[in-house]
Amino acid sequence: MSEFASRRTMMVDTQVRPSDVTKFPIIDALLTVRRETFVPASLREAAYVGENLPLGPGRVLLEARTLAKLLDALDIQPDELVLDVGCGLGYSAAVIARLAETVVAVEEDETLAAEAQRLLSEEGVDNAVVVTGRLVEGSVKCAPYDVITLEGGVEIVPEAILSQLAEGGRIGAVFMDGAVGTARIGYKSAGQVTWRPVFNASAPVLPGFQATRSFVL
Repeated sequence: MSEFASRRTMMVDTQVRPSDVTKFPIIDALLTVRRETFVPASLREAAYVGENLPLGPGRVLLEARTLAKLLDALDIQPDELVLDVGCGLGYSAAVIARLAETVVAVEEDETLAAEAQRLLSEEGVDNAVVVTGRLVEGSVKCAPYDVITLEGGVEIVPEAILSQLAEGGRIGAVFMDGAVGTARIGYKSAGQVTWRPVFNASAPVLPGFQATRSFVL
């Protein structure tokens, strides 16, 4: 077993399984996708530490525990279409691609997007496509989506994103309140999304997902 493969096993055994994530498809995806490939070269040695990894200004690769628990709560099925917002270098898209039928990954940083598409192709992930565009706009071309994932913190989720969720669909995000965050799953019914908290987590707020501040004099 390669050094990185043993680190993947360690990541699953120490960060994911103890967090009550036991669904085989998720465990299998995390053991299979080479996380070290989807981080900046300078961070390869840190790819499996249990924390968010910086990808650029205000952008991170979510720690394995947070991603795994979100995916566990979303319960993605093999026939579902998923929108992955803020895919960075493509790790989340590669993991989700092993659970879903198709993944549309959105990345607004053109350099990250191009690299993500290259890495996904090199890793043989043929059911995920990277779209370059503003994160807050999602990707209306392939909507509606059965599941939407947000790869970073949010204070609000724009209506443009919620409108792309199919009736009966699920959306997962880490809502930040200052330095404290809670991962929530939203369920769409009768055109409305109802959120419920699932676990504590934190991540930098994605660009465009900040709440508008109102100043009172």
